[in-house]
Amino acid sequence: MPYQWTTQPDSEPQEMRLWPHQSLPPKGFAAFILTTFTLILIPTLPLLGTTLLWGLLPFVLLAVAGIYFALQHNHKSRQIEEVLTIDTENAHLTHRTAKGEVKEWACNRYWTKVTKYDAEGPIPHYVTLRGEGREVEIGAFLSEEERIALFDDLNRSLRR
Repeated sequence: MPYQWTTQPDSEPQEMRLWPHQSLPPKGFAAFILTTFTLILIPTLPLLGTTLLWGLLPFVLLAVAGIYFALQHNHKSRQIEEVLTIDTENAHLTHRTAKGEVKEWACNRYWTKVTKYDAEGPIPHYVTLRGEGREVEIGAFLSEEERIALFDDLNRSLRR
């Protein structure tokens, strides 16, 4: 699950770290690019030794480079992290965007309300934290099942 409590549930302060699911690890990325390059070159094997191969080779390399840069861009855009810290008095959420911007929200723990919008939000089971006159989303990049589990975890932790 792409979120975890980094401290013990009974200890103070409690800290939860959330991140998007990374489905392609670095080794898988390298294997995919190598496999793609190899499979694209298979049809060009009969052209070895001809001038037509040199005409097609730039397009083959351009296709592989396009896939490489698209996957790199996707990986960089998934570098989002949220850290929720709950101590005896306050709840503090720090959201780090893919561009490196940091957004923060803090509220008295007693007044913090966790809300789950089953169908009214931009995504199903949209989870928000409300307090201090603001409502902020948490874990919007998680799957539906993970957001449901997150909602239950947050309610348990805030009510302790």
